[in-house]
Amino acid sequence: MARGKARPFDPRAYLAQSGLGRAMVQYRKNRTIFAQGQPADAVFYIQKGRVKLSVLSKQGKEATIALLGQDEFMGEGCITSDQPKRMASATAITDCSVLRIERKTMLSVLHREHAFSDLFVAYLVTRNSQIQEDLVDQLFNSAEKRLARTLLLLARFGKDGRSEVVLPKISQETLAEMIGTTRARVNFFMNRFRRLGFIQYNGGLEIHSSLLDIVLHD
Repeated sequence: MARGKARPFDPRAYLAQSGLGRAMVQYRKNRTIFAQGQPADAVFYIQKGRVKLSVLSKQGKEATIALLGQDEFMGEGCITSDQPKRMASATAITDCSVLRIERKTMLSVLHREHAFSDLFVAYLVTRNSQIQEDLVDQLFNSAEKRLARTLLLLARFGKDGRSEVVLPKISQETLAEMIGTTRARVNFFMNRFRRLGFIQYNGGLEIHSSLLDIVLHD
């Protein structure tokens, strides 16, 4: 009896469940997923929830460098041999479901499965482009524009045809750290956005596509 053909590798299915070298882990809000300085021994893939990446300087000053969500990777620096320790900390800002993939397993599937490596490389290229855009935004745009762009990115504006998204509660201190300004300035801009109808508070922070007007306005 002839054997049936093996099913093609599905990277989304691989990332949706635990298996050899990978485990699904649940984190409650405010729990640390990994900490700066810990051994970098795994890559994480967010199934559900939101995660804050932050760094702590030698002087004890903390800065938020990214807010990540569903279908995003974190801790990917561990796949390079020159990053044995975590360069940042990851903290759940909502209840999260995260797939932990051991470094050895991640390297193996990247080498073995082209569909998976294509997905991962595409993610890294997109992430790198966003980091460059963030730098340009920080250098050339006003704090108000930076805040508007950050909120739209958090709402994943333009993806899946969505124009209005309710975000989990994110502190103004965190937003201030991300855009490089003070909490008082963030509070001022958020109140202005609400008066103009760009955002509203409705069991969370609801972002309207009209907020894009702030980003596009010269």
